[in-house]
Amino acid sequence: MTHPRFPHRGLYAITDGPRADLLEAVAQALAGGARVLQYRDKTTDSARRQAEAVALRQFCDAHAVPLIINDDIALAVAVGADGVHLGRDDSEVAAARAALGAGAMIGVSCYDSLDRARAAAAAGADYVAFGAFFPSPTKPHAARASLDLLRQSATLGLPRVAIGGITPDNARSLVEAGADFLAVISAVFGATDVRVAAQRFARLYPSD
Repeated sequence: MTHPRFPHRGLYAITDGPRADLLEAVAQALAGGARVLQYRDKTTDSARRQAEAVALRQFCDAHAVPLIINDDIALAVAVGADGVHLGRDDSEVAAARAALGAGAMIGVSCYDSLDRARAAAAAGADYVAFGAFFPSPTKPHAARASLDLLRQSATLGLPRVAIGGITPDNARSLVEAGADFLAVISAVFGATDVRVAAQRFARLYPSD
């Protein structure tokens, strides 16, 4: 990891799109121990998205937690985010690196493909994400990844993020298989008590 604020492992919380209480929910997730925050909002309301991202950057700064922007390199540049996360149909790693600089954190979704992860690593990605490991309410038709994929990807030498239907009850198997981060949307931001939900995930990495 090249960014000084990026942790070694832990809960990687991902926001769940437009919601009136977004800032309060994020504050609770950070208070509960989220180690990375990704702002994910697929709407086209650019003014609101930028305002929210600016506010989230301030929250993250206060907690020394890196802010990653989902898919939108221009927004990441505009708000001074710590990095960007790229999916299958998003920009290339090289374009993100050119826009954000050498110190930015660039992650790539690799789904259920070790070959895609190898290509991302060769292109200069800072971390790779695999999933879905369990049925996902956010992406119900997502391809399923295996625990063996996490184990095999250790040879890449990059932090590995597990995503997809993860709950505190099923997450331990992912940690034991080598997941450095647990990327969670619904089980944190859909919880009745966001802070408690984040704490349950944070406890899976007790030495941090």
